[in-house]
Amino acid sequence: MLAYARDRRRFLLFGRRRRVDPATHRHRAEVLLESLLTLGPTFIKLGQLLSTRPDVLPPEYIDVLSALQDEVPPADWVEAKRVLEDELGPVEERFVEFDTDAISGASLGQVYRARVDGQVEVRDDGTAREVVHDVAVKIRRPSIEDLVEADLRVVRWSLPILMYFVDDSRAFSLENLADEFAKTIREEMDYEREATMLSEIRENFDDDDRFVIPRVIESHSGPRVLTMEYIEGTKINDVAELDRRGIDRTAIAENLQRSYLQMIIDDGVFHADPHPGNLAVTDEGRIIFYDFGMSGRVDEFVQEKIVDFYIAVANQDIDAILDALIEIGTLSPEADRGVMAEVMELAIEDARGQDIEQYRVQQIVGQIEDSIYEFPFRLPKNLALVLRVATVVEGVCVTLDSNFDFIATATDYLTEQGYREESIRKYLENSGEQLRRSGESLARIAPKTERALDRLDRDDLHVRIGVEDSKGVFDTLARRLIYGMLLTMSLFSMGVLYALEAPEASIVAAVFSALVVVLLYRSFREPKSIGAKPQFTRQNLRQRRREE
Repeated sequence: MLAYARDRRRFLLFGRRRRVDPATHRHRAEVLLESLLTLGPTFIKLGQLLSTRPDVLPPEYIDVLSALQDEVPPADWVEAKRVLEDELGPVEERFVEFDTDAISGASLGQVYRARVDGQVEVRDDGTAREVVHDVAVKIRRPSIEDLVEADLRVVRWSLPILMYFVDDSRAFSLENLADEFAKTIREEMDYEREATMLSEIRENFDDDDRFVIPRVIESHSGPRVLTMEYIEGTKINDVAELDRRGIDRTAIAENLQRSYLQMIIDDGVFHADPHPGNLAVTDEGRIIFYDFGMSGRVDEFVQEKIVDFYIAVANQDIDAILDALIEIGTLSPEADRGVMAEVMELAIEDARGQDIEQYRVQQIVGQIEDSIYEFPFRLPKNLALVLRVATVVEGVCVTLDSNFDFIATATDYLTEQGYREESIRKYLENSGEQLRRSGESLARIAPKTERALDRLDRDDLHVRIGVEDSKGVFDTLARRLIYGMLLTMSLFSMGVLYALEAPEASIVAAVFSALVVVLLYRSFREPKSIGAKPQFTRQNLRQRRREE
């Protein structure tokens, strides 16, 4: 926190804004990463959340923290067994087999393989046999609740200190992040909620054979234990193995994006942790979803605005894109629309898999880098998980197919579901309403104009003018005038004192004059460039592949 504050103000608590080079940011991020790993489970989760928040941290932090995996050594089996038996009873009685070596160790829980008795199956010869199911048993870490609550108190205590050093837009994002983090981590520890979300999402995809979602074994589940079907598959980012099995990676990427479009836009409930460890592919090319601890819901207003945003992107209507971002609360209404329009154009080109000309990137960076910390993006809490999903899914899809066209897939989906036709219908209705209002306004203009002219003729018309100065031009001019007058006065005083043979006093006046000259010079000096390099997922991926 001190390093972050030091990077923003030249003298920690005061002074002009400090510009930090990318290498310093990266070093700070690496130190932060080590600290988070040392602090334990809660802070590992916090680091993962921060890695999806470009509205809070500089790009170098995002790049370093994105490597943070939620994988920690599993707790001792004796302690895990105590939790399991408190919930379900003796292991030997409830499970046919139980492998005590964890197959996955995460910060809040760990997963074991086991086998349970299933339903009775009647054979063709009339005899019956009981089917045994392979299952995955997720057990919450022992005593994790107290540790998480203590860590959340630290986060709440630290937040007001950190917010002192940031601007309003980042303070908005930080406050939402803290609230969202506390809510998310508590929900992730509630396995009954996870079972409910998993079952609801599974039902939404019940008739779609492109996806596989494990079934919850309710008889072997509780608040701290969740038992699900064990479904084996190839990790979704294991490109070599997918190719060896003859699986169409482009089709997998398209199906993955479509599944999240359906969850967010149509169903309103979604799996919110789609990193490669939670996604796999069967030999038949079906996508398997694991771990629904981090999942969320989308209200109708957000769904509607997301549809508006996607339709605007599909139509490459930059003004409509910016309007949608402002309405949903992610873009400040005071943002420079000209600069933001250019940023959106680059983002669309990148989403289409096109190579972006470097000189255009540098040109836009030059326009925004002098006020990079006042960049007008912010993130309301109801959109935080949606942004996480969009960011992580993009990374997975690009890994599967570096030329994957997100916009084409989204456009096809919106067209198939009838959203684009509905958008056109609403546009025509709104246009008709605007024409009606325009006609009514025209009818009222004539009498209003006549009244204004009558007042003007009687010298009874007053005009008030307000001047907006969002960039502080008048303040700067006033400061320069004051510095100029002080300099004139001090130079005159220095000359008079020297003429009166008062060398000590004239030296004081000279020092004062020098200080005023420095201040006046700094008021004219342009801020130094921060030399920021924009982060584009595809270009970074290609660069890394070339380096490898």
